Amino acid sequence: VQLVESGGGSVQAGGSLRLSCLASKYSFSEVYMGWFRQAPGKEREGVAVIYIADIDVPRYTYYADSVKGRFIISHDNAENTVYLQMNSLSPEDSAMYYCAAAGRRFLPAPLQPSEYDYWGQGTQVTVS
Repeated sequence: VQLVESGGGSVQAGGSLRLSCLASKYSFSEVYMGWFRQAPGKEREGVAVIYIADIDVPRYTYYADSVKGRFIISHDNAENTVYLQMNSLSPEDSAMYYCAAAGRRFLPAPLQPSEYDYWGQGTQVTVS
């Protein structure tokens, strides 16, 4: 599995950014894909996760409390890409953002980084 993030950058407080995660070389019929972030001196934390399946089931989403109402995670099946739309950004959102994947039907804690097997290299988001 290869995950490649893009879309990070610098933005002023109150602004928006959209992160993209292109996934390739995987054949999961069910997968959790998510965004995590890590600021200097802090532990990596879950931001938003989406459950994706080949069968016709709802695409459940999970959000950290700190981003609910501001961030939206989505998946484009044709592009095999997961997006994170980030609005109303604040300096507290500054971090390295990572895309991750876990090819399982059920995760007991979808926002927990330890649940994930595959990680991208990360993209930096800086809010000033």
